[in-house]
This record gives sequence, structure tokens and C-alpha cells, in this order.
Amino acid sequence: MADLPGIVVTGASGRMGQMLARSIAASDRARLVACIEREGHPWIGRDIGECMGGAAMGVLVTDDPLEAFAKAQGVVDFTAPAATVGFAALAAQARLVHVIGTTGLEPADLEKLEAASRHAVIVRAGNMSLGVNLLVRMTQKIAAALDEDWDVEVVEAHHRMKVDAPSGTALMLGRAAAEGRGISLEDHMDSGRHGITGARKRGDIGFSAIRGGDVVGEHDVIFAADGERVVLRHLATDRGIFARGALRAVLWGQGQKPGQYDMMDVLGL
Repeated sequence: MADLPGIVVTGASGRMGQMLARSIAASDRARLVACIEREGHPWIGRDIGECMGGAAMGVLVTDDPLEAFAKAQGVVDFTAPAATVGFAALAAQARLVHVIGTTGLEPADLEKLEAASRHAVIVRAGNMSLGVNLLVRMTQKIAAALDEDWDVEVVEAHHRMKVDAPSGTALMLGRAAAEGRGISLEDHMDSGRHGITGARKRGDIGFSAIRGGDVVGEHDVIFAADGERVVLRHLATDRGIFARGALRAVLWGQGQKPGQYDMMDVLGL
């Protein structure tokens, strides 16, 4: 076991943090060496397994990322933009593979991640599942084949606790459609419909967000023309798909050259 890559999980108390901790601990390809939470969190100093209501795993939750990163080869990070940027700088110093599933990153955050990627491997994706990444590639290809007589709408649904919209996956899909058409998503994005908005602008890519219950993640890409529609859909029913993808990414990153990668690279798509 000692020769397996040691992995740190950030945001250990969150839904994804707990799923990641369980998945890595159960893996025969990696070791869970540390779990990180914010200073003052009630889990600090306690065994992560017991915190999650199970048996002890022999891994304590800490608020000291420097100590945690010193004994690791990779970090998996589904937290918040400010936290992710801070972890990226520390991971770059330690030359760790940094897998980022955090969404809601602003241009200034992305610039800092780009700087960190000059020294270490960063794998960043709005969604880590194989099915979603296949959907992204299909969206790009179909958008390239259809002209602007076909309207594009991205509809996504998530649980009531999700704080950002559109989702990172929805933005991945929107960008794929824009790339297929050879346009900029930022110049053709429509996600603010309310009241009397006027007719739909030709060539725009629309977004709708649904929030409710415990929905893990549902994404539709709709290509709609007069008299016909093409609908691509992905339904996630288990967060384990994201944890498995993230584990695959952090293992793939071992031995890669510094730089920014995505799940298309990891999956060879």
C-alpha cells in the first residue's frame, strides 16, 4: 500500500467530499492520506470514517493543507472558488496533481489556476463522469453539423442546495455547442429570461436551471428547428460516478507534464 499514490480530499464534510473519501479509501489503486476542512469545523481532529458515521479509517480531518500535501501525490478538490485557488498555489509548490471539480470559477480565478499549472498538473472539469464527457463531444459534433436554423437550449436540474447556475456541466455543454458552431459562448449566451424578453435571438445558446429536492444532476441539450427536435440527455443518479472519474483523473495525472488538462484528456476523447 505504501507505494500507492497518496490522495488528499478537500471539503471533506461536503457531499462530494464524503463520497471521494469513501471511494479513495476503498480503492486498491490509491491511498487516502488526509482530509481537509476549514478552520473551526467540528470534524477537525476526528477520524473521517467516524465523522461520516462509520468505522474509523485511520485518517484524521485537518485544517492544515501544508501538512496534508507534504505526504501526498495528489489532491481532489470539490470546494469553492476562493478555496480552490488557495489550494492550487499550495499544490503547485508541492508538485501535486490537483484535480478540480469546483464550479463557479471567475476569469480572475482561472488566471491563477493557469499560473499554478506552470508548475504542476491540474485536471479541471465541470463534470468528471464518462457519460457527460461523451455528451459534450456529441454536442460539439451535432452543433457543427446543424446551422442556426436549429436553436440550442441547455436545460439542467440539480438539488436544492446547489449555489451556482448554470451548472458547470451546463456551461461545458454550452461551450461545446459554441465551439461546434465556431462562435464565442460569451457573445451568444442567454440565461436571463424573465418577463417580456422579445423573440429568441437567432444563434443564441439558451440555458435554464431547475433546483429542487435531492436531484444529483440531469442535463439536456435540445436542438430545435421547425418541425423537429434532437434531444441529448444525461441523468446522474449516483454521485459515485463523479468520485470514480476524479480518482481516475488523479491517477492519470501522475507522471504527466505540468499543465492544465480536462477529462477529455484523461479519457482519451
